[in-house]
Amino acid sequence: MYDPLLDTTPGCNAPYPASYWAQQGQAGTGYPALQRDCTADLVVIGAGYTGLNAARVLAERFSQQVVVLEAHQPGWGCSGRNAGFVLKGTGRLGAMQLAERFGLETAQACYREYRLAFEQVAALCQQGGIDCQAQSPGYYKLAHQPRFLAVFEQQQQLLNQHFGEQLQCLSQAELQQEHLADQQACGALLDPDCFGVNPLQLALGYSRLAEQAGVTLYGGSPVLGWQQLQGQHRLLTPQGSITTKKVLIATNGYTPKDFHPLLNGRILPVLSSIIVTRPLTQAEQHACGFRGQPIVMDTRALKYYYRLLPDGRLLFGGRGAIQGRHADKPRYTEALLSALQHSFPGLAGIDIAYRWSGWVAVSLDDLPHLYQAPKDSRYAGVSYAGGYCGSGLSFSALAGQRLAELTMGQAIPDLPCYRQPLRRFPLARWRRLGQWLYYQWGRWQDQRD
Repeated sequence: MYDPLLDTTPGCNAPYPASYWAQQGQAGTGYPALQRDCTADLVVIGAGYTGLNAARVLAERFSQQVVVLEAHQPGWGCSGRNAGFVLKGTGRLGAMQLAERFGLETAQACYREYRLAFEQVAALCQQGGIDCQAQSPGYYKLAHQPRFLAVFEQQQQLLNQHFGEQLQCLSQAELQQEHLADQQACGALLDPDCFGVNPLQLALGYSRLAEQAGVTLYGGSPVLGWQQLQGQHRLLTPQGSITTKKVLIATNGYTPKDFHPLLNGRILPVLSSIIVTRPLTQAEQHACGFRGQPIVMDTRALKYYYRLLPDGRLLFGGRGAIQGRHADKPRYTEALLSALQHSFPGLAGIDIAYRWSGWVAVSLDDLPHLYQAPKDSRYAGVSYAGGYCGSGLSFSALAGQRLAELTMGQAIPDLPCYRQPLRRFPLARWRRLGQWLYYQWGRWQDQRD
């Protein structure tokens, strides 16, 4: 498997992974490769949620000639591999943590941006007629230990009083009798708005919107070389090149090793792995206590997340291997299956129909960042967005819009994630060792709990 911490190229025009999403027959026809030398006003690298929306806004609102270069096809990376959770947030900092770090006023401003991003997903789906199989809302944050119930009460009070939310705290009995019967949960915090989608179908819908706005998309066109010539950038692909004054990097967790100095050492790519079961029978769904099709995440250091899909399958995910070459080892699938069965003992022995992994981009300060190189620097004309920490489905589309606005010289909200570049990891070459140590601590913490 491609490993962005070790590999200098993501490959070229590889098929979509054998995921549940890709097997639904929605991948569509591929975009052709760039096969000539040309120019453009702006070039976006990466056809995921961020890049596609940045390109669309640049063409639609600013009448720019925009080209998107994608190594494979739209949604091939994390945009088409994630669990499809449409949440009001990003990064790893919740409202309470934002308030503690930056103060209540700044936290409220961040949350307004997150809420706008959340609402924008539905608006774009309506605008583009994107059928991404949106499910009935209901997001449950599960307390895997009683001590988290007091934290949930604090979060509920803060968000309901100062952030305009209507969250509900559920006791263990209320959760299991009225919502879902997860045997590992001691209670939950319920957000009634958040919902699930087919993430690959969403990405493909975004690509159609970008194309309708006048964007030119090239698949099978990884950037293999980058030359700077008299204030312009020449990007080399296997069969052609493109020259432009401005480049937007939207590769996030799939950014190759040593791709650009502005990003080198500033992201830790982390594998998230997912399994999907065969369709549950009505009796099995009843035994699991499912009411509707909830999306769920727990409070463990090494979190698990799951959702009941429209066809009755259960999607279950969590952290996978540390290195890409180990991604397909059976022990990671077995660990997820074991965790699923601890939550729902009635599903012991259930068959797994799909399994896959994808890279998410973790930042040093647990926040995503947008950044534009100063006009007087050697990297003038280059900007990027990334570092969503595995929670970017909603926010990344708005991040693409903000990146487009920033590139065109417009003012964007004064928020922590827009003020500073991604911070470089200390001892960046040892990031994997730090990740391994964190996983050991996380497993010890979760087992102790």
